[in-house]
Amino acid sequence: MTDQAILVTGAAGFIGFHVARQLLAEGRPVVGLDNLNNYYDPALKQARLELLRGDPRFSFVQADLADRDAIAALFARHGFSEVVHLAAQAGVRYSIEQPHTYVDSNLQGFLNVLEGCRNNRCRHLVYASSSSVYGANTKLPFSVHDRTDHPVSFYAATKKANEVMAQSYSHLYRLPVTGLRFFTIYGPWGRPDMAMFLFVNAMMAGKPIRLFNHGKMRRDFTYVDDVTRVVSKLIDLVPADNPAAANAPSRVYNVGNHSPEELMHVVTLLERELGRTAIKELLPMQPGDVVETFADVEDLMRDTGFAPSTPIEHGVHNFVAWYRDYFKV
Repeated sequence: MTDQAILVTGAAGFIGFHVARQLLAEGRPVVGLDNLNNYYDPALKQARLELLRGDPRFSFVQADLADRDAIAALFARHGFSEVVHLAAQAGVRYSIEQPHTYVDSNLQGFLNVLEGCRNNRCRHLVYASSSSVYGANTKLPFSVHDRTDHPVSFYAATKKANEVMAQSYSHLYRLPVTGLRFFTIYGPWGRPDMAMFLFVNAMMAGKPIRLFNHGKMRRDFTYVDDVTRVVSKLIDLVPADNPAAANAPSRVYNVGNHSPEELMHVVTLLERELGRTAIKELLPMQPGDVVETFADVEDLMRDTGFAPSTPIEHGVHNFVAWYRDYFKV
């Protein structure tokens, strides 16, 4: 562990904010980067940023990852030893509507981060992948040793591409990289386009909640505080040469709760917390979606001694408490 600032990209985003706050709580300086785009209400991003700015060890840079010169200059100025790259254009369904946005953020933006790490001899790049890379896989639970050759959304394809790009830089330049396949992260300060937030918004407004595949969906809901603890541990766990990655210093982990929940059970918990009944609109499957996600976290437990384990009841309670406080309802 050093006193040098850690770069956290997407610091005004959901996971990035929580990771930055965790690192600051540990006494580690953080440079946060975000472009503050309007994919969802920027006021939520600003509110997260205000909390981070309360710590003197935090500094913020507003820039777009796709801006090659700006990212190169940022790396040259700070010479980051550790980078936690969480910025990306998120959302499976939006990638069907706006694929070019995903090329700019997830491909060009990631290349600029890789180049910054390479040119400044970064000690460790930890980057966000996604459970969506498992695509059409049917074997459960999903293992990091499974093939991931059949993405069912363009978002998933960009995340698979990130893993392959990181592997190539690790091989060519001996850049230590760790990819994290996140499974349905939720919790306070969450993203408004994700299921739990959408459900609560609709229920509070007395509007129907949309349940695809007629509600017969299972998700490995993973509480955000568990995620931040994993990321914090992994920053200092620099990969050694990995025989499974052509002897490059490269690793990939699942970050999931290892406990899929029926979507209908989550709705029941929200009804209990909110004290109101959801109006359910049952719909067929939509393009790019999968019926179930389920994380095998054996490798993560082996290497870090930690696995996410927050019960869904506890996580839902905390999310609703935050929602009521933030929106004053």
